[in-house]
Amino acid sequence: MQYGSALRNDIRSESITPLIGVFDMFSASLAAQHYGGMFISGFGFAASYYGLPDIGFIAWPDMVNFVQRLRLAFPEQHLLVDIDDGYVDPEVACHVVEHLERIGASGVILEDQKRPRRCGHVDGKQILPLEEYLEKLNLVLETRKDLLVVARTDATEESEILRRAEALAATDADVLLVDGVRSVDWIRKVRGVIGDKPLLFNQIAGGKSPRLSLTELEDLGVNVAIYSTPCLFAAQTAIDNALLELRANDGRLPEVKEGDVGVAASIALMERNISRHHKNKSLDAVRV
Repeated sequence: MQYGSALRNDIRSESITPLIGVFDMFSASLAAQHYGGMFISGFGFAASYYGLPDIGFIAWPDMVNFVQRLRLAFPEQHLLVDIDDGYVDPEVACHVVEHLERIGASGVILEDQKRPRRCGHVDGKQILPLEEYLEKLNLVLETRKDLLVVARTDATEESEILRRAEALAATDADVLLVDGVRSVDWIRKVRGVIGDKPLLFNQIAGGKSPRLSLTELEDLGVNVAIYSTPCLFAAQTAIDNALLELRANDGRLPEVKEGDVGVAASIALMERNISRHHKNKSLDAVRV
């Protein structure tokens, strides 16, 4: 299966493509019940795998191994992978891209930040000179065969956002992302300078970008919406509440009622990921 082409075709369709951020195999198992595509979020993976903030701790073999496990369990899902700055060096970026394509990733996002890097929705980001980023991006584009590539800029100064958006749109990158875009007006401005290049919008709870529905984004000319952290933040809230309740009840577990998750429901969820069950899955059944 050509996973890059499958995602590319969805993005080029008339409706917007949502991709849900996952942080481990269990969150991916839940996301796969509701959506046809996942975003392998650097924020979520750094939190889950290392217990550290998303400021450059991720080692590329760890990310590659995670994506390999995801692809085995979810053979029909879109998998868009955050590779940050390509792990600094252009040669490493190309090496990682080749690995990811061979194990079945659908696409990657490559940013123009320099180290120390930051989450796209916090202050303190620094960006590479445009020519340096374009050199790295173009090497990645020459390396990939079918893999979809999203060119991302973290520029924050208004004229620089538009300058970089226009320059990235002129490359062979499949999709463009301006991360941390702060208003609907700026989505329109970016859309206006990139021609017919597909546009991606990243939403993160408590981030710098406005909270917009898929319908609103589609009306603004956005083609892809990624949700970096809904699973991670929901897990943090639910786990914290569950442990507070357990402590308040002197260690007595709550009764499992109809509709609650217990042993049987949890096992049933994970059994769907066993390879012999994949032939019974349908991507159309979960895609929205």
